Amino acid sequence: MTELVTPSTAATPAARTKAVKARGNGAIIALGLPLVLIAAACLLAPWLGLPDPRAQDLNASQIPPAWLSGGDWSHPLGTDQLGRDVLARLLSGGVLTFVLAIAGVLAGAIPGIALGLVAGYRRGWVDVAVSRLVEAQLALPFILLAIAIIAARGRSLPVLVLVLAMVGWAQYARVIRAEAMSLREQPFILGLRFAGAPTRRIMLAHILPNVAGTVTVLATLQLGTIILAESALSFLGLGVAAPDISWGAMLSEGRDQLTSAWWIAAFPGLAITVVVLLVNLLGDALRSRFDPKKKRF
Repeated sequence: MTELVTPSTAATPAARTKAVKARGNGAIIALGLPLVLIAAACLLAPWLGLPDPRAQDLNASQIPPAWLSGGDWSHPLGTDQLGRDVLARLLSGGVLTFVLAIAGVLAGAIPGIALGLVAGYRRGWVDVAVSRLVEAQLALPFILLAIAIIAARGRSLPVLVLVLAMVGWAQYARVIRAEAMSLREQPFILGLRFAGAPTRRIMLAHILPNVAGTVTVLATLQLGTIILAESALSFLGLGVAAPDISWGAMLSEGRDQLTSAWWIAAFPGLAITVVVLLVNLLGDALRSRFDPKKKRF
């Protein structure tokens, strides 16, 4: 006998959609909360009673983490070759790492979104010029481009932000261009064009809000990419310079002590891995939340 499905036993499409959204929001919160806690710990480091991250004490050089033999709970994660507290440097370096990543994302997103909107909506020679510029950017190896810029402008935080912005602007321009090309043919945009609405108003007030979800996903994913790029540059001696501290710079400082004091490089490397993994998973969750074709929850 076939069992009858009644409204009380079958979920409606609206209920299923609500459940999917709830699971998606739960995943976003579960992934975003650890990132917020890590960032908060870095920002609150000066008030946690930790040693000065730049204070040197050669008598306390290469003390192992507290749970290892010879460790000291006054330095929970040990000290580096100059006797500086690894935990204090890890939290202090996290602030600069996050600041550089956010600044790099914004510096790349603004021109990339602007060029993508103009190219996708205006088409014609503007689209051709922007497309060729994007292709040229994507064809250039990032490290070679970074070396050229830093050699010409010198090592400084503003130059580093400029270099990091070069990582992502082309991705924004390419994706937003495709979105704008699709939206310009939608009936509500065609209606605005036939009504004589100004081009600038159409792009800023109608197309840009409709690509906000895509921009959010791209920015989140680019955050992890830029953290890795900054770490790679600092590891090669092209990024953050002393006395500034970042996770990539700490990783570079500890690479020569891997056999004698592995914790100097291990903890910043672990921090980079955890943060980038969380950011990428968060970006994937946001993509699933904003794109109905990619629902995974």
